[in-house]
Amino acid sequence: MILPTWQKVLGILLYLIPWSDSIPFGKNLFLEFPFLRWLTLPALPVLIIEQAIPFGGFLLFLILFLAVIRNPKVPYFIRFNALQALLLDIGLILISYTFQIILAPIGNNLIIRTFSSSVVVTMLAVLIFSIVQCLQGNEADLPGISTAVRMQLT
Repeated sequence: MILPTWQKVLGILLYLIPWSDSIPFGKNLFLEFPFLRWLTLPALPVLIIEQAIPFGGFLLFLILFLAVIRNPKVPYFIRFNALQALLLDIGLILISYTFQIILAPIGNNLIIRTFSSSVVVTMLAVLIFSIVQCLQGNEADLPGISTAVRMQLT
């Protein structure tokens, strides 16, 4: 089945939510390689919404969950990508809390900087894979996450 272009584009835009939450992990990477800062530009609208509106990230989550994911009138492709993006985002939030609670007292040593940069690079790889899959009109099949998404949507 060939998907309309608007569904493909919206599917891609949904992955900007987890990308925006992965950007703080890359501060050391962006200092070391300044040209990589250009990769943060697509996430600016999401970052602005999350920071300009009180509880913006939570409100964005609720809107997507209630109005898109749980709405059977929304096309399955959009619902699939929205839920997958939210699950990726939840994973990043949990990693962020782990950094703040467990790793922050240790300091900013090489191991923490490496792990932090690895989070950004991994999320960038997932983002690129998801974009390519959306452009082809396919579901981005991420191990474990896609299975959970399919279980929730069927």
